[in-house]
Amino acid sequence: MNPEGAKTWKRLTGENVNKSIAIVLDNLVYSYPNVIGEIAGGRSSITGNFEISEAQDLANILKAGKLPAPAHIVSEAVVGPSLGQEAINSGLMSFVIAFLIVLAYMAFYYNKAGLVANVALLCNMFFIIGVLSAYGAVLTLPGIAGIVLVIGMSVDANILIFERVREELAAGKGMRLAISDGFKHALSSIVDSNLTTLILGIILFVFGSGPIQGFATTLIIGILTSMFSALFITRLILEWLLGKNKEISFGNSMTINAFRNFNFNFVGNRKKYYIISSIIIVAGITSLVTKGFNFGVDFKGGRSYVVQFAENVQSDKVREQLSTPFISAPEVKTFGTDNRLKITTTYLIESNSSDAEAQVTEALYNGLKSYFPNTDLETFKAKNIITSAKVGATVADDIKSSAVWSILISCLLMFIYIWIRFKKWQFGIGATIALFHDALVVMAIYTICNGIVPFTLEVDQAFIAAVLTVMGYSMTDTVVVFDRIREFLGMHRTSDMKPVINNALNATLSRTMNTSLTTFFTLLAIFIFGGDVIRGFTFALLVGIVVGTYSSLCVATPVLIDLTKNNK
Repeated sequence: MNPEGAKTWKRLTGENVNKSIAIVLDNLVYSYPNVIGEIAGGRSSITGNFEISEAQDLANILKAGKLPAPAHIVSEAVVGPSLGQEAINSGLMSFVIAFLIVLAYMAFYYNKAGLVANVALLCNMFFIIGVLSAYGAVLTLPGIAGIVLVIGMSVDANILIFERVREELAAGKGMRLAISDGFKHALSSIVDSNLTTLILGIILFVFGSGPIQGFATTLIIGILTSMFSALFITRLILEWLLGKNKEISFGNSMTINAFRNFNFNFVGNRKKYYIISSIIIVAGITSLVTKGFNFGVDFKGGRSYVVQFAENVQSDKVREQLSTPFISAPEVKTFGTDNRLKITTTYLIESNSSDAEAQVTEALYNGLKSYFPNTDLETFKAKNIITSAKVGATVADDIKSSAVWSILISCLLMFIYIWIRFKKWQFGIGATIALFHDALVVMAIYTICNGIVPFTLEVDQAFIAAVLTVMGYSMTDTVVVFDRIREFLGMHRTSDMKPVINNALNATLSRTMNTSLTTFFTLLAIFIFGGDVIRGFTFALLVGIVVGTYSSLCVATPVLIDLTKNNK
């Protein structure tokens, strides 16, 4: 009884009131209850003087009748070769540029140690691509989102190690001992952050579907390969350089003391952060109520076409021309260039007719015929329809429900793990609230900016992947910050909690900013050079990286402080 089945059942029962419905299995009638009235909502009940055994037998028959079911295509997508190649070219170029930016930044900031990290990062990319190829995995947009997150996490692990080594060197230790202690002290943060994100990935894979599983697959593979690359390949190269008595530097004159004497009052300003976050979320809720989300075809069901015109066209005129053949006005948007439009319609979306697709395409052609005077229907479909996609309501419901459940279950397990690992439930609550905060703020900014920014901000499968990526990044960042707080609290057990936590936040600021900047620059390159197809998706990730960094310092930690009795 999906939405389509419930609607059919409502019509059938409404047309057959006071008539019998036969329940048949293997050509044998087991029951024939009378229809009392129209049954809406897809929930039915049979009343009568049944014995328990009779009721159980009838229930089993009804369950058995569910097993053999015909298969219907409820989702299909077609990508024309021109847009496919265009997307591949722009995506590859943006990824190469982003990757080069990360490599250059690491080499600049950490000098020779940064070059070692770059070798480990390159190895990590080969590992991920190799595993995906070995298992025949399909690389989708959510999968690319997972790889982007893994790049950030892989760099983050090396940054954690290098920052610890720099601290040990500043304390007067020799290079060999500093490297050994740096790896030892960074191990806890690396393991905790990667394990929490791994739990998130497993939950998303088990309970998610479609794009969520694609994201989870690359995330799980990437976490395992990035941990191996950071902890073993980086260590192996550094040990080899030490054995060869090669000089190893972890910074230069411009970066070695960066953030060293920074002392920002994070704790004292926490109420200001609460106000800022509340204003953004309330503004987002107001925007959601007034203009709502711009749901893509994935969630509302429908057919979407990208049509190439010979000259620039106005979307308003096209919408008006198509309102007659499509019965109601479709959604028309500029897609990339002014002579390319994305047209989304719900016309005949509920029809199960085998020629429904052909009817919709013909209606599209009839509405746009004036723009293609010397083109017949078949030529129009072959040359001017660049891409087409269809999603039924059933798929949309499945995607939404799996996304909600996977996120809720992930948050619950995150709370339990952090509670056990950090031995205080306040840590778990702080991290969980930060996760919800990040998801809400990203959605708020998405709906506020919809219609303002010069690109499409659709809530579709890619947006789900973006929110999940932000959650993964935020959790990694929060756990690393919490690990440093736990360390400082352990060293100053009798001191006042607030200044100790403030010192811990400032101590980890170099790592936090470097990880955020490398990830942000990666996404910024993809945003600029990746093309219009993924611009809205990358925008959500850019917002999420900023919000995730902000929440780990200015939301999760303040919640931890305010929930701790007497701040002890």
